[in-house]
Amino acid sequence: MMAEFRSRTSDQLGSARLEPMGEGPASLFDDPLALIGLNAAAAVAAGALPEREPHPGAFYAFEALMGAFAIAEIWPAIFVRYEAGLLETLGFGLDLSRCASTGEMDDLVWVSPRTGRAVSRTAGAPYADKLLRLPPFMLGAQAGLDEGDVNDGLALTGHFLEQYVFHALNKPLPPARVWMMERLQEAGRL
Repeated sequence: MMAEFRSRTSDQLGSARLEPMGEGPASLFDDPLALIGLNAAAAVAAGALPEREPHPGAFYAFEALMGAFAIAEIWPAIFVRYEAGLLETLGFGLDLSRCASTGEMDDLVWVSPRTGRAVSRTAGAPYADKLLRLPPFMLGAQAGLDEGDVNDGLALTGHFLEQYVFHALNKPLPPARVWMMERLQEAGRL
């Protein structure tokens, strides 16, 4: 956005002119999946964030996600990280730094559905059927993105959004998010 302010002198009331720069969200009209993702992100934010409370971190994360929608191969993974950041902003952040039971920092492959803390492969093996899968890309930017990782990430963030945010508001997850997952599944992008 470009802004221009004009007045005769610096202490007089003047006028301002604002002009948008670039395409902005209009560039998403050519990619139906990205548009569905934008709709889902807006629905999650509108449903989860309290009204009239400033959350600048959520604003900047949403802005970054909007920019990522132009990159079809990676925006679903960034959407997962956006939701994880939204959980953090709301006070329900996931603790993926070390294993909840052993304190190990390596080989973290699951998350406890109750606590939101990471669990290592060895500590979680007996409870694997009760734990949520932790996709490697959520641990760091250097991890690759394998098939099924986005699905696991959306299941993980969706579980905690549903349990801690929307359930407390007596609401289900936004239908736009469910619809996005269905469309991504149909497109083979999960």
